[in-house]
Order: sequence, then C-alpha cells, then structure tokens
Amino acid sequence: MPSPAVSDTSSLTEPDAPQRRSRRKEARPGELLDAALTLFVEKGFAATRVEEVAAMAGVSKGTLFLYFPSKEELFKAVVRENIAGRFTEWNEEFERFSGDSAELVRYCMHSWWERIGMTPASGITKLVMSEAGMFPEIAAFYQKEVIEPGHDLIRRILQRGVDRGDFRPLPMEYAVYSLIAPMIFLLMWKHSMAPCCPATAQIDPIGFINAQVDLLLAGMLAPRTSRTSA
Repeated sequence: MPSPAVSDTSSLTEPDAPQRRSRRKEARPGELLDAALTLFVEKGFAATRVEEVAAMAGVSKGTLFLYFPSKEELFKAVVRENIAGRFTEWNEEFERFSGDSAELVRYCMHSWWERIGMTPASGITKLVMSEAGMFPEIAAFYQKEVIEPGHDLIRRILQRGVDRGDFRPLPMEYAVYSLIAPMIFLLMWKHSMAPCCPATAQIDPIGFINAQVDLLLAGMLAPRTSRTSA
C-alpha cells in the first residue's frame, strides 16, 4: 500500500521568509526606540548602556549602531519619536480649534496629560532636568526641539485669548510658565515621590489639572464686561 503523500509546505513558507525578515528589519528602529525609552527612564541617560538597549530589543550592539551611531543620537531619536516630533500635530490642532480660550487652555493641559503624562515618555523631562548639567549637548538639543516649540505653542494659545478679549493682557515671557509649571510638577512627582508614597498621599492627575486650570483662568480671564464687548 503506498504511503500517504506528505504535504510539502516548503514552497509555501520559503517565499514568506524574506517578507518576514523585511518586516522584522523595518520594525527594528521602533523596537530599539521602545527599549531605549524604557531603559533611559528607568536608569537615566548616563547609566544606560547601548548593549542593554540592544539586548532588550533582541539585536546586537552592532545592529543598533547601524540605525543610531551613538547613544546621544539614540536619545535624540527617542525624544523626537515621543515628544518633539508631535509638535506639527499639536500646532495643527491649535489652528483648527474653534472654541473659546478657556476651553482651549483646559483642552491643552488635559491633552498633554493623555498623550505624554500617561505614557512612558513622561519620564523624559525628569531625566533631562537631572542630567542636563552633565550633558550640555543633550540639554541644548532638548531646549531647541522641545522647550522652545512648547513655549511657542503655549504663548500662541495665551495670545489668542488676549487678542479675542478672553484674557487680560499678560506678560507672555512669564505667563507661559503658569501652564508649564503644573505639568512639570506632575511629571517630577510621578517619577520620584509617587512610587514611594502611600495611597492616601497620591495625587489624582485629572483633579490636579482641573484645579490648576481653574486657578489659572481665575487670574487670566478678562473682566466679564470686556469679554462681552469683545
């Protein structure tokens, strides 16, 4: 009796192998950036070794250097991927926003928390503030690609409110920090004291943001008669 025919699947799987390898190769930069973000936030920039990043991503150190020539360039890519590269999107949202100025401030701060504060990227700010003095090139990069665009966007949000008569005249060079300071506090708290504090001492981020927005608006809103006439 002839033996049952054995199905030869090699012709089906072999053509797929190059495609899988291609997909894997395309995914490597993202996997390396995810691993780098995790380790940078956990250990800091100085203490993180590229060998650790490569191992977490499942590649060799040599493969990592094919995509990122140094640890500094890897860190810059992490910042661009998670924060700096999103300013185009955020500026477009600002241009499309049609609500009132108080609503825009509230949306801005809650949106920031959802997109940055609740993500692993929330640890980048603490890292930079802790290690900027040791790595001036990293500090200059962060200043140019995150701080300056962020200040500019917040300044435009506040200026929009002044121009529409919703906000009283503001000293813009300092007013921007009124929005930035609560955000930085939340990030620093999340990545320093929060893991160590009992549940009774924890801060609810949403409640904190709502309270800060209410306080800010109480100080920024123009008198009602001015807003009505505008």
